[in-house]
Amino acid sequence: MCLSQLLSLFPPMETPLPPNPNPNPNQLEALSPPQPSSPPPSFSNIARISSFAATTVPCRLAIRLTLEFDSDNSLFFHKVSFRLFDRLAKLWLSLQIDHNGDVSFLYLGFLIRYFSVLYDVESRNALLNGSLDVSPSLQLKATHDVKEQQGEVAMIASLAPSYKLELSSAVPTIVLLRATLRFPLGEVSVAEKEDEELKKVLSINGILKGQLMNGVYTALYKDNNLNLIYSYKDEELTFIPSLSSCKCTILCIQTPF
Repeated sequence: MCLSQLLSLFPPMETPLPPNPNPNPNQLEALSPPQPSSPPPSFSNIARISSFAATTVPCRLAIRLTLEFDSDNSLFFHKVSFRLFDRLAKLWLSLQIDHNGDVSFLYLGFLIRYFSVLYDVESRNALLNGSLDVSPSLQLKATHDVKEQQGEVAMIASLAPSYKLELSSAVPTIVLLRATLRFPLGEVSVAEKEDEELKKVLSINGILKGQLMNGVYTALYKDNNLNLIYSYKDEELTFIPSLSSCKCTILCIQTPF
């Protein structure tokens, strides 16, 4: 016997009227007892209401489709991404289709806040990336190539606003270290590398960018080679001189009216 049937066996109690100190016989017949209160809803009705409310809640899946076309090579680039778990995770698929309809460069990706997986379908290889915030100014990052069984670990420290110091090394054999200092105008890195005689030497690389005379200058130093580039562009003229330790080039383009 359910609870609703048990409740029906006991009728609701009537609230007694307060006694009248001066009862009138003519008014006794006009008085009527109060109406009984409605019985409480049964559990079956409550279950139906709850299930109906749950089924009427819409379930939305955020989907984004990106399509690009390369007219020079007649290639289509497609990318489909899905937002999952209330936008806590992202699943995406990218591929390339040529003019013959052949599919290539098929990648699958899964991304959350501190971890991501990139899977190459053609080579059957996965690239794993992870990060961990040790403190507000210290972060650990790691990258692992499943097929090559190689990766990199890095520690990034925030020294000041817009200044960061990164120490990284290849794994599993931690032999060559690299230190990189990033600042608002560029970065400088010092790394260990092996020369032809398998001796460890220090390699210094850096890049510097800034504004100069309504243009942008770039100084790039890599492998003992210095490259200076200045770029100026307006509505009528594009001027890009380049000077390096090996050669010097000047590019000047006059925009037609």
